[in-house]
Amino acid sequence: MRIYLDNAATTPIDPEVFEAMKPFIIEDFGNPSSTHAHGRKVRAAIESARKKIAELLHCTPGEIIFTSGGTEADNAILTGGIISYNIQNIITSPIEHHAVEETLSSLSKKKHIHLHMVKLDARGNVDLDNLDYLLHKHPNAIVSLMHANNEIGNLLDIEAVGNLCQHYKAYFHSDTVQTVGHYVHDLRKLKVHGMAAAAHKFHGPKGVGFMYIRKDKKIQSFIHGGPQERNMRGGTENVYGIIGLAKALEIAYRDLEKHRKYILTLKSRMIEKLKENIRDVNFHGNSADLERSLYTVLNVCLPESDQNSMLLFNLDLHGVSASGGSACSSGATAGSHVLGELYPDSKKGAVRFSFSKYNTPEEIDFAVEKLRECLE
Repeated sequence: MRIYLDNAATTPIDPEVFEAMKPFIIEDFGNPSSTHAHGRKVRAAIESARKKIAELLHCTPGEIIFTSGGTEADNAILTGGIISYNIQNIITSPIEHHAVEETLSSLSKKKHIHLHMVKLDARGNVDLDNLDYLLHKHPNAIVSLMHANNEIGNLLDIEAVGNLCQHYKAYFHSDTVQTVGHYVHDLRKLKVHGMAAAAHKFHGPKGVGFMYIRKDKKIQSFIHGGPQERNMRGGTENVYGIIGLAKALEIAYRDLEKHRKYILTLKSRMIEKLKENIRDVNFHGNSADLERSLYTVLNVCLPESDQNSMLLFNLDLHGVSASGGSACSSGATAGSHVLGELYPDSKKGAVRFSFSKYNTPEEIDFAVEKLRECLE
């Protein structure tokens, strides 16, 4: 038996999504920039997909720009925002995704911009009072804080941060890669200027995503070479990826509450089974708090053991696919910068289990049993 519990890294594609993509892989192959009938048909499909996404997020189609995924979207928003508005200060946290962390570090060095880290509590939650202080002290700022941490699942009060940024006239970017398709984002109300999404996090195809750029906070283009995406992103569009992205988001919103409740039962079951079967088990960040964490992620803190260095490898041998942190940083020897920041002296083991609508209670029980065997 082999089970997959690494859905925060990527999710299996929904069969409905694949069926929607197929005609654009095999039959409708025209270049959307071409003016003949083949091209016009594909262009119409892209714009229909854009309109569908805009309807779901309550924004205008012109505010949705298709990208290769979340990393490109984060890079484009941050780089474009800083250049377009001559930003002098960056406010972020030390536990952002590498797509944000490394981009901001590079920009601060190249552009001689001041980089400020907001305080976090012991569990990794943003100190909103400190954010207020930093915004007051450092005007003309861009704030970049992720909606949900991809490793420990902590949820940001994105509405409160948006209100603070509006008050101080700061540019607000949020990496929403882990939450688009899992939570409702009403962009009529949410005071965010730019956010990122990736289709493969909600059962769409890999290699495609989008950025939302609020129409009154336009930014300079990031990729040059053509007028595509309203002159915001040069290059021929990933047509079948875009079709799949829109279909995946449509399905996600259609079934969102049903799947949220179901996945929460899986997460609750794993928490209880772990407590029953593994001595001194604990959980990183807010990940075991069902109200204050991403419902798809559980980051398990395990007792110190000689087995911990080989734990993920052994789990894999036992038929369980999971991770120690994000897939983007979980190389053979790479540690988690998130856990390293929050628990710098810890020698305990860590496994991130992440769930989807395709997991079953039986798989949860199997994973816990195999984890217990590996530790013993």
